[in-house]
Amino acid sequence: MTRARSVEAPFGPSESLPPDEPVINSSVTDVRGINAEPVSDWLTANIEGAEGPFTFEFITGGHSNLTYKVTCGDGTNLVLRRPPLGMVIATAHDMGREHRIISGVGQTDVPVPRALGFCEDESVNDAPFYVMSYVEGEVLHTDEAAEEYTTPELRAALSESVVDVLATLHLSNPDDIGLGELGRKEAYLDRQLKRWATQWEKTKTRELDSMERAHAALVAQKPEQRYTGVVHGDYRLGNMLANTTTGEVAAVLDWELCTLGDVLADVGYLLNNWIEPGEEAARGATAYPTQVEGFSTREELVARYIEKTGFEVENVEYYQAFQHWRLAAIVEGVLARYLKGVMGDGEVDLDAYREQVEAMSNEALRLLGED
Repeated sequence: MTRARSVEAPFGPSESLPPDEPVINSSVTDVRGINAEPVSDWLTANIEGAEGPFTFEFITGGHSNLTYKVTCGDGTNLVLRRPPLGMVIATAHDMGREHRIISGVGQTDVPVPRALGFCEDESVNDAPFYVMSYVEGEVLHTDEAAEEYTTPELRAALSESVVDVLATLHLSNPDDIGLGELGRKEAYLDRQLKRWATQWEKTKTRELDSMERAHAALVAQKPEQRYTGVVHGDYRLGNMLANTTTGEVAAVLDWELCTLGDVLADVGYLLNNWIEPGEEAARGATAYPTQVEGFSTREELVARYIEKTGFEVENVEYYQAFQHWRLAAIVEGVLARYLKGVMGDGEVDLDAYREQVEAMSNEALRLLGED
């Protein structure tokens, strides 16, 4: 049986909890981020069929929300999500919103864990949290994982499934699944460019001309929004569980950046994370799963997306540039948090973060024809 896992965003390691956090029986002590006794009581009272004793295992977290595997007394597994333990941006870690999103998306054919319950009473676990079903699958976060768990044939099938799931999400009507008020539907790029420019100004650790120039070019070249729908915001293989028997996406995870807007932004983001064999990513990493034999090319991904949606995907390089610049602003924020000492005590290569920001902003300029 394949073990469900989730991993950090590609720009850095987990920072709020150690990766080898042990399984702890709730009757003995707490796992960091889990107040075992009150959480156990809440699970028993609010999750149908859940009975203790419960054990809690840290799966992943850090820059993203924290994720725990919960094993019930009868061996049934659940998943609990809560905000990070350090300083956070409240809007980026809204548990109620994330629970609402997977509840809504769960009404479509997009594979997501089933939403089971939401706790907004912070006296239970010091922060809101929600519980969802546990889905079997593998997160193919590196080339080694892709080679270990899949064959070239499965990778080809998975490539198609990744696109088909994204197309299904983008063709869904937010109003029909209770997400019509999730955010403003119009002017997505305007809102995002303003949001992340503000975030950059608040968190930048030094002046960086490439970030300023890229922002100016993104504003000047901004295309008209033609296709509006649910935008995942972080759609990549590292945020989904793969069924390594069928080559299908078993579940799409990490919906915390989801909103409404220009769905082509997801296409640009996926392409940036779909590094082909022999290529080097803008972030400098060389362990992307799609760098092994069998995965579709980016050109093939776009062609299938067009086939499945009927959308005209023009100027996709703009959306790639936008996503490079946006992620650079996010990474700079993580760097700033490390420098303020709110990200834990582990040793971190801060220069690598600086280099990632510079590489991504320069790649954005290249894609915009401004290098």
